[in-house]
Amino acid sequence: MKTWKATLLLGMAATTMGLVALNTNGTSAQAADSVVNNYINSSNLQHAPITSSIWNGFPKNAYRNGVGKPEGVVVHETANPNSTIYNEIAYMKNNYQNAFVHSFVDASKIINIANTNYLAWGSGYYGNQRFVQFEQVEVHSKAAFASEINNAAYYTAAILKQYNLKPNDAAYDGKGTVWSHEAVSKYLGGTDHADPKAYYASAGRTYFGQAYTFAMFYQLVKQRYNELVPSTEIPAVDNSSSSSVVSSSSSSATTTAPDTDSSTATTTVKPAVTYHKGNGNDWATLSNTYRKYRAYNHVKGSQYTAKNLGWNYGSYVGRKVYLDNRGVKKSGSTWYRIRYSKSKHAKRYWVYSKALQFAKVSYTTDLDQTNTVKSTSKAPLRNHVLSSSYLSKNTGSVTDLAGQNVTVNAKAVKVQAGKTTVWYRIKDNNKTYWVYQSALQ
Repeated sequence: MKTWKATLLLGMAATTMGLVALNTNGTSAQAADSVVNNYINSSNLQHAPITSSIWNGFPKNAYRNGVGKPEGVVVHETANPNSTIYNEIAYMKNNYQNAFVHSFVDASKIINIANTNYLAWGSGYYGNQRFVQFEQVEVHSKAAFASEINNAAYYTAAILKQYNLKPNDAAYDGKGTVWSHEAVSKYLGGTDHADPKAYYASAGRTYFGQAYTFAMFYQLVKQRYNELVPSTEIPAVDNSSSSSVVSSSSSSATTTAPDTDSSTATTTVKPAVTYHKGNGNDWATLSNTYRKYRAYNHVKGSQYTAKNLGWNYGSYVGRKVYLDNRGVKKSGSTWYRIRYSKSKHAKRYWVYSKALQFAKVSYTTDLDQTNTVKSTSKAPLRNHVLSSSYLSKNTGSVTDLAGQNVTVNAKAVKVQAGKTTVWYRIKDNNKTYWVYQSALQ
């Protein structure tokens, strides 16, 4: 969780800020050609639904006098590469006296936790009394970043529609409806943060070879806004109280980011379940609560008729199971196809993610190192860490890169069955792969 500064400041007296007039509606060269936006559109990525999990513990303070409703949206990012959307939400509930936002976004979820009809404490006195605010959780793959950006743009557009606001990038003159935290700091004051600038730039360069900018994001917001149906049909944020509780301890908290090949699984109309196959011999164990859930021949609630197959074994908490497919429902819930033996011919079952216990994987994504691939290694190249909750695919062999110098831009420490292994994400000719540490010198 990032260090929050100058967020509450509700006792400060308002002052008039001098603003420099620039072009309010023009597009900049920064937004002219975005590789990320082109990828999103060419892949026909579909946005996640807005899920309501309103917590009544947040204070309910009105927006500024004379307006009484949101005047725009502020876009944040958490600045924590090792966190999940559930951990961030849990942390915010425990520390809301210092700061909180209305919603959180990652690659597969948009979760609204605070009533947007009341202000939040995330961008200083002046921003708080004007805007709906949401956080983006840092993600760790090309498709995950694209999906998160798409979800964030959709959520921003949906809020604008909900409150009858038109898109207008505030970056040019401090007068608008779409704000970065950086723009709030620059034009309104009461805070000194510059997010999501650094995260956008870094992830864009890492995964797409081009720094992503807020101007590019704004262009996607406008596109999503124009695509929305009339306001009576918009799936608006549900600000009613919800009895559901977002868990910070779920074993599936980091399992729902799309795979790097997710563009092949999306269609014009999002299916009931989006599938992401793995072929890396991934495995997990049955969780200590697995019998609370059932095993099916298909994902329950999918386009196929699901039949309850039951469990073939008694109390087998901790039993090793092999996984070859992951299904993400429209609701955001994640399912896995498992089998009890390594044989590809073994009977398969679909189970809800909480029936499984995955390896714990901690990521460090700010590396910028050069290393050499061992000429003797025959390890596979993977799109994800083996047996992580994303599932992995073999995408080649290290022998293809033998003796070459490669860029190392991320590290993963995996703990599974009491064994710790280290993995590195390497980059070669704008392609990235995960490899076991022994493949590098």
